[in-house]
Amino acid sequence: MKAILAALQPGQHISHIIVTHSHLDHSPLSPSLSGATGAPVYGYGSATAGRSAAMRRLADSGMAGGGEGIDQDFRPDVQVADGAVIRGEGWELEVIHTPGHLGNHIALAWGDACFTADHVMGWASSLVSPPDGDLTDFMASCRRLRARNWRVLHPGHGAPVTDPGGRLDWLIAHRETREAAILMQLAQAPATARQLAEEIYTETPAALMGAAERNVFAHLMDLLGRGLAAADGPVSPAARFLRVP
Repeated sequence: MKAILAALQPGQHISHIIVTHSHLDHSPLSPSLSGATGAPVYGYGSATAGRSAAMRRLADSGMAGGGEGIDQDFRPDVQVADGAVIRGEGWELEVIHTPGHLGNHIALAWGDACFTADHVMGWASSLVSPPDGDLTDFMASCRRLRARNWRVLHPGHGAPVTDPGGRLDWLIAHRETREAAILMQLAQAPATARQLAEEIYTETPAALMGAAERNVFAHLMDLLGRGLAAADGPVSPAARFLRVP
């Protein structure tokens, strides 16, 4: 917080604090910064706001997240809905609800630039880990952003993305390629998320296989919702999934 306050030039002040989502590397500073500046905190809602019905069922069944770090205490002073416009002195930002990485995730349009937070990053595909992340929502959010003509994307991590259309096309194609690999494996035999991860992520270090399994499970939940896969028993990462013709 000291660095933020020290960056203010004479005559400048912080009027708004906008939190794109409530992962622990994004939201926890906001109450202290608000207390120091008097600026209200804007956000879509609490850590469970925007969670899809499918992910709510998973959470209600007792499934926990994969340790990504959720700020369960986050509560914005001002809740903003999709399409809302946040205005300040000489600027305005359009709120775009982009669930997927997290249910309460938002992007912010500033003219033909977009602050994409963790939904679109220039150096990696965004993590989607149920029940906090939902791949069906993630893909819909990618396609929604792709439908607009952006000049530049500003991720929450990493450098600006100067080819927004190309980057979004890559994100969509990357997920579609992963889906095809999962469906191909399921066509051969039913499998759990872990078994699929071990077949598909052949060059992934053992220490990262847990994250790979969560990623595969996110795809399985999407396939389940679209009627392309079924679970042999209660839905969980340990369930055996099979291909639906």
